Amino acid sequence: MTELVLAIFGPTASGKSAVAEEVAARVPAQVISADALQAYRGLPLLTNQPQRTTRLVGVWPLEHEGSVGEYQRLAHAAIDEVLAAGETPIVAGGTGLYLRAALAEIGLPSPPRAGARERWEQLYDEAGAEPAHAELRRRDAEAANVVHPNDRRRVVRALELAEAGSTLRPMHDRLWSGASRHPTVVFGLEVPRDVLSSRIETRARAMFDAGVEEEVRGVLHSPLSRTAAAALGLREIAELPREEAIEALIRRTRSYAAYQRKWMRRIPGLVSVDANRSPGPIADEILDVARARQRLPAGRAL
Repeated sequence: MTELVLAIFGPTASGKSAVAEEVAARVPAQVISADALQAYRGLPLLTNQPQRTTRLVGVWPLEHEGSVGEYQRLAHAAIDEVLAAGETPIVAGGTGLYLRAALAEIGLPSPPRAGARERWEQLYDEAGAEPAHAELRRRDAEAANVVHPNDRRRVVRALELAEAGSTLRPMHDRLWSGASRHPTVVFGLEVPRDVLSSRIETRARAMFDAGVEEEVRGVLHSPLSRTAAAALGLREIAELPREEAIEALIRRTRSYAAYQRKWMRRIPGLVSVDANRSPGPIADEILDVARARQRLPAGRAL
């Protein structure tokens, strides 16, 4: 039987985790997270960590400075272990770079010069997103074209590379080119914009009802890596009154979802799936496509 990896990508609140879990309930499979923030433990509500067992969720302490390179090694090992066990790996997440790192061997830019990241983070935080992005455009216009101003981590990284005489652009150009490590089908969850916007608001308010403010306060006095500290909503929850924090989180999440939609459009061979329905039928459609790719009769496990 042909080895096959299933990947599920989509904007935040599109239902990736629920769909992946439904697929795993139908065939022998294990879910592997491709989410940069879910890799940290200590903020399960803020980072919307799945409640069911998922590989590469909560593997790093909050003070650990995780990297794409480190994640890539962990993801490759996890996928290979699942395949060796005769099961199907389901890579699910909304961090596009992590998804691609899990599925293929990608060349990654060199580490930043000492102190460079701190200087560019200070510029971004003190001057603001737009001035920092304008500085990136001045130094590397092509990189600025593929990095959203609100993506603090990527703007800072692009500025680091530009200062060192490198660029983020070539990585983006080749990111979705070339073969994956194993036969892979990538599914993109499509949700109408207004429906997704409503889901984002509902989820944000549910996070606060579940106690995300207490969760954030519980980690504020602990060491936080730069990556963990950039978790969507952490700063707003820490600094703003409740209603203002909720509204700010909703705005930022909607902006991030729009960025993720752009990522989806760059994935070659993406199989678009209508995700404006319950997870069960979506999982059935994903398995039908996967079986057709493998030319397996209906009802057989992958």
